[in-house]
Amino acid sequence: MNITYYGHSCFGVEVNGKHLLFDPFITPNELAKHIDVNSVKADYILVSHGHQDHIADLVSIAKRTNAKVICSFEISVWLSKQGITNTHPMNIGGKWKFDFGNVKCVIAIHSAGLPDGSDGGMPMGFVVESTDGNFYYAGDTALTYDMKLIGDYRNVDFAFLPIGDNFTMGMDNAIIAAGFIKCRNIIGMHYDTFGLIKIDHELAKKKFTNAGNTLTLFDIGETKKY
Repeated sequence: MNITYYGHSCFGVEVNGKHLLFDPFITPNELAKHIDVNSVKADYILVSHGHQDHIADLVSIAKRTNAKVICSFEISVWLSKQGITNTHPMNIGGKWKFDFGNVKCVIAIHSAGLPDGSDGGMPMGFVVESTDGNFYYAGDTALTYDMKLIGDYRNVDFAFLPIGDNFTMGMDNAIIAAGFIKCRNIIGMHYDTFGLIKIDHELAKKKFTNAGNTLTLFDIGETKKY
């Protein structure tokens, strides 16, 4: 799998030849000004929740690429009003087999209203299982004991976890989450974009290393093979 970081919590992951894009927030992000949003590939767009810093470029990318949007039912209704009908609505606990692999929707503890104030449904994370490998995208979330269910019933090769604190769990709780999901290969997200979530990169890496984990912090625009 090739993973590209577009800033904040937005990642592109190539799985079985399909381009999965998570939580597209690029153009308003000052740290991602060098990213050409019109060159971002997407066959599927997975949306964890409806906050502006996760869907700012959702409509424009969905219209340009005609990607199928995997999201909550409430977000799919909102998207239909924006002219986006190629959606696959899901909810927590549900699983669906797509052509790239399976997507299982799991609990995320956060708020989830859409930018216009309408109901965005429940926030969620995603477990993606494929012949290329399995991973967990946590979305915006607090540490939750439900993460242990992922570790008990899923085999996760790597995980995207928020580490910026204040709006989500921070690095210390993310280390606990890594233990819950039984995954030592962690990719950090939801940090540095705003003043309230700036982190000390070296301290974060040291804490994860001391706990027996590996924390990868991508440069924006960087692509790595997993």
